[in-house]
Amino acid sequence: MSDSINIALRFALYLDLMLLFGLAAFGLYSLRGQERVSGAQLPFVPLLGTTAMLGGLLSLAAMACMAWAMSGVSDWAELWPHIEMMVFETDVGLSWTLRIAVLFLAGVAVTLNRRWPTASLGLVMLGGAVALATLAWAGHGAMDEGTRRSWHFITDFLHLWAAGVWVGALAAFALLLRQAKPQLPVLARTLTGFETAGAVIVAVISVTGVVNYLFIVGPSVEGLLDSRYGQLLALKLVLFAAMLVFAALNRFHLSPLLEKARQTGEHDVAVNALRRSMVLEFSVAVIVLGLVAWLGTLSPEME
Repeated sequence: MSDSINIALRFALYLDLMLLFGLAAFGLYSLRGQERVSGAQLPFVPLLGTTAMLGGLLSLAAMACMAWAMSGVSDWAELWPHIEMMVFETDVGLSWTLRIAVLFLAGVAVTLNRRWPTASLGLVMLGGAVALATLAWAGHGAMDEGTRRSWHFITDFLHLWAAGVWVGALAAFALLLRQAKPQLPVLARTLTGFETAGAVIVAVISVTGVVNYLFIVGPSVEGLLDSRYGQLLALKLVLFAAMLVFAALNRFHLSPLLEKARQTGEHDVAVNALRRSMVLEFSVAVIVLGLVAWLGTLSPEME
């Protein structure tokens, strides 16, 4: 039961912190000037404020769950000393404390959006990036030592940030398309602008994914599918390939279709097609994050 709760909390934290970081980043690299004000294009204040607060609550629950699993006690009076020990005497606890602090600062920064939208999103993105990076201390990289540990963490950070930008962009496009009358010039511009960013994201995720595999399993695939870890990893790769297919469909078919529709004025078909594609791609991304949360609790179980 504790394993299921741990996986669920890990998944919720991955999704929440990626949305916090990715949505703020989207506002900076895709939107311009007053478009970054909450409500002009995206409801940044309620979205980012909620994810920052929820990230803090999920982190509290995750720490309590970890202490419960490691100590075996369930009474709060007995559990509290174990939580204190983990928070103040372990690397996981230090990273957790840092996450709580930057999430609080991100929550404060959100309130500045209407006065200083660009600075507000920049601070939220920075806080989200740090908070997202702290999740690496609950992964396989924390089991390494020395230089190998440092390089594994760097790879994890890049993997998490690239995935966060992708998830945040998918959520942003879904929200833009959800409007009854999407602002087609902004939508078309942001879709076109994301093409370069999307290519970089795919490259970073692919390279860091391979490097992470080498760190965790090694330069071999023999017998990998005999373990649950290997089976889940294979499923994750299949779903990642499906996301690439959706991305290619958006890039080479649906985005040009939207641009053509802008010229003819008949944009309903293009917008509805984009809505379906973004919802499906985001749904696949959520499943992938669930698999990542599960994989982080497993060992490859290979010789």
